Amino acid sequence: MDIGAHVSAAGGIEKAVDRAVEIGAEAIQIFPSSPRMWRYKDPADANVEKFETAAAEAGLGPTVFHGIYLVALAAEDEALYERSVESLTNYMRLAGRLGAAGVVFHPASHRGRGYEAIEAQFVTAVHRILDAAPGEAWLALENSAGMGDHVGSKFGELGRLIRAVDRPRVKVCLDTQHLWAADYDVATADGLNATLAEFDELIGLDLLVAVHANDSKTARGSAVDRHENIGEGTIGREGFLNILKHPAFQHVPFYLEVPGFENSGPDKRNLDILKALRAEAGSQRQTRQD
Repeated sequence: MDIGAHVSAAGGIEKAVDRAVEIGAEAIQIFPSSPRMWRYKDPADANVEKFETAAAEAGLGPTVFHGIYLVALAAEDEALYERSVESLTNYMRLAGRLGAAGVVFHPASHRGRGYEAIEAQFVTAVHRILDAAPGEAWLALENSAGMGDHVGSKFGELGRLIRAVDRPRVKVCLDTQHLWAADYDVATADGLNATLAEFDELIGLDLLVAVHANDSKTARGSAVDRHENIGEGTIGREGFLNILKHPAFQHVPFYLEVPGFENSGPDKRNLDILKALRAEAGSQRQTRQD
């Protein structure tokens, strides 16, 4: 798999490519606009062309966008709901222009209303987004850590949403830290096998299009979303070796969202650690085959 990272697109989306190359990322995830503001401005054609040229020259794998943190398709507030639909629609349209693989977003919170109360609204929103942004780019739901009223920490809930939407462009991005926090054992071989068997049964491994590779500051089952550098948290080095060895992930791009060893976000050191584990995983698979 490609091992990539979330990188800044500040100063223009084409700037993200140089930042990715600098730390050794093989694929990139970006926010095309501020993640904490609704304001959005379409990049000029010249910037899009520069990005595409630079990414091709660097040999980067799939580019993905991450939806802004404000998106809330389950919101009761009509203005918030409409802004959320508009924001994801803008990103999906840009993904089409840029040739990006798709957009990852958090299903967000049901705000105490319960899953049943938000399903129809959520489904309608996703249909509106996909209809307004035709093309090949997918829209991927990211699993949550299970804190509070957030939707999608369990596979059954994600699978139910996906079946209700019933559109082939709706996919899933799995975050390793969120899985761990939601009490899925991804660190041991047996636990990971059981986790992915459940995912395949309730969602389908064919819908897995991206992985957010993050260690965890908190214990398994904590329901707390706190990322840690690879090998420094409670999933640990051996946990990531197990993940990288599993055949379900062999062709799925990984994107680091770690704090970084200098607290400046994904860095070369984290990428080098994950790449070394990938090489070790490949060597172990080859040894077993021999």
